Amino acid sequence: MSSIRQRTLGLALLVFGISMLVIGFISYRYAAHEIEALYDASLEQNARLLESLLQAPLPEASRDVLLSSLENTLGSAASSRHRMAGNREDSQLGFQLWNADNLLLRSANAPELPLVDHSPGFTSQSIDNYQWRLYVLEIRATNQSIIVSEREDVRGDIIRAVALRTLMPDLIGLPLLTALLWWSIGWGLAPLSRMAEQIRNRDPHNLQPLTLSPLPQELDTISGALNRLLERLRLMRVREKRFIADAAHELRTPLAVLDLHAQNALAADNLEDRQEALNHLRDGVARATRLVTQLLTLARLEPEEESQPEYRPANLLSEARETLAKLSPLAAEREHQLLLNADEQAEWSILEEPGAIETLVQNLVGNAIQHSPHQSTISVTLAATPKDFQLLVDDQGPGIPANERKKVVERFQRAGPSAGSGLGLSIVERLVTRHGGTLQLDDAPSGGLRVCIALPRTDSP
Repeated sequence: MSSIRQRTLGLALLVFGISMLVIGFISYRYAAHEIEALYDASLEQNARLLESLLQAPLPEASRDVLLSSLENTLGSAASSRHRMAGNREDSQLGFQLWNADNLLLRSANAPELPLVDHSPGFTSQSIDNYQWRLYVLEIRATNQSIIVSEREDVRGDIIRAVALRTLMPDLIGLPLLTALLWWSIGWGLAPLSRMAEQIRNRDPHNLQPLTLSPLPQELDTISGALNRLLERLRLMRVREKRFIADAAHELRTPLAVLDLHAQNALAADNLEDRQEALNHLRDGVARATRLVTQLLTLARLEPEEESQPEYRPANLLSEARETLAKLSPLAAEREHQLLLNADEQAEWSILEEPGAIETLVQNLVGNAIQHSPHQSTISVTLAATPKDFQLLVDDQGPGIPANERKKVVERFQRAGPSAGSGLGLSIVERLVTRHGGTLQLDDAPSGGLRVCIALPRTDSP
């Protein structure tokens, strides 16, 4: 693709060329009209001059001498004028003087027959393969008439010469105009070139805003968009570094424990010790897997300025029931009972980010299973109000002290000796916020922790 400079120059020259052609055509037509009018006036003036001379009171002998001299003079003047205007050596101006049907006087290039047989005034006629412009003047109170003529091709040569002289400065100045336009467009695009040069020479790791000032309005818009993009990239890099640091920090201890259990299994002297070490290793792998899953979920839920999550219709009751069914084996292993309390006849349609309800229930119930003693009851209650849906999860664990409830929703914040990775409630809080809801921690009636989530009843979160 050609450069902006070349495209702009080409467009400017195209517009200029078309404009010059239109102006030249209009100038040509205007010059043609004016020259036609000028020469018509000249024909009429010559005819009037002849009329005045013929009507002068002179003796017959003097009149013959006058007519002969007039013929020579008009022929010489016409020849001189057309040499100057049309670069012709012979006269193209013709005239005849008639008295009734008798030819009294004619120019050298005029035939002996009448040039025209028309009423007085201007007319055009083809004579001897040439187009002539004629003017017929009848002398008052006599039978005499004067016919003055001029070839129209001579007029055309003069018109073309005038138009060429008019357009010649434009044609000569076109190369100069092209050079000036090339320089002007380059000067106008200089800020864009400087911006491109700065971006080209920029360190790939440098995500600081571009500093170019002053900038034209168009480039200022581009610079602003680039700076916003750089800021988003910088924030993404910060989040990536934070995620890597968090993952490295949180996985260091579980991996060390897994290595310890593996060493114990290898060093065991009997089958029972080896089996116990392998069981601990298996539990450690499960905890590490859960931690990695939560880290990935939390990374996915990081706020992004450049995009908004897509939402889809879902049934809150069905989503909660299916998730509890998936958690049933884990609850059965710890001899927990999962209860779901909801009005089956109520309307549970809600807009959710794909997988959000499942993640909410999975994290809340998973935390409850992990922190509740064996043979406990974990209750999940769904309630529908005119304004929102409420999801309540009650367990029989140790709960969370009131003074620690605000900070446990932060990343990697734990409460109590049996706390997990510190990511579950952070994931829940992020999902609730993305759906425009609220999260509240309270004491459960059974003495454990109650987590209450309210999600609005709206067409869009």
